[in-house]
Amino acid sequence: MSGAVSSLVIAVPAHDEAASLPAALRSIRRALAFDGLPGVRETHLVVAADACADATAAVAARHGARVVEVAHGKAGAARAAAVEHALRLCRAPAEETWIVTTDADCVVRPSWLARQLEAAGQGWDCVLGTIRIAPLPPVPAALRVRHDAHYFADRAGPGWVHPHVHGANLGVRADAYRAAGGFPPVACGEDRALVEALPGTARVLRTDACPVLTSGRTTPRAPGGFGVFLRDLAGHDGRMRGVGPGTGHV
Repeated sequence: MSGAVSSLVIAVPAHDEAASLPAALRSIRRALAFDGLPGVRETHLVVAADACADATAAVAARHGARVVEVAHGKAGAARAAAVEHALRLCRAPAEETWIVTTDADCVVRPSWLARQLEAAGQGWDCVLGTIRIAPLPPVPAALRVRHDAHYFADRAGPGWVHPHVHGANLGVRADAYRAAGGFPPVACGEDRALVEALPGTARVLRTDACPVLTSGRTTPRAPGGFGVFLRDLAGHDGRMRGVGPGTGHV
């Protein structure tokens, strides 16, 4: 089954991310230049600057992204706004348009988009990738141990069909996205909600082939996001609790 892509959308929600956004956008630019992305005739990189009190919008524009400024204060609404802005620019039909999303505190691999498009070309309707904690900012070794024990608990070997859903590493064909109703305007969990709303006929690939590096900060920007998860693993005061020999996960 073929699913050729001619239009590519990259959507990035951002709330007060002026400091982290340059690295994220540089990594996306490297991915756009990787291997020529054969068959793709147009690309649209959009940052949704959501309720920002810093220079996020200006930084995004300086790094070549289209910017839509919103004041939702909700990751789901911001992610949806970035996608919708980009889709309005696309000339290809929905079945030939591929949407990928990541976060403003993430760094993607050069092959990230090529891997997404490879899966799309094989007929997958949605690609759910994985994450790794970035080396910076530094994360206590004990917290990494606890996170990895939790995250990789069911990984038995190569070909891991993982259980995770991350807006930081997600791809979906535009017609499937539309059928699912898009990202809901929620404060968190919009990624999982979208996947759960996909049509029953949608082909969903869960792959660890091209993980994204995400910030290990424990001062989260969004309620219920990855930063909250890490903070809870560490304990609200930032110190590890109950971590010792044989106690690497919760």
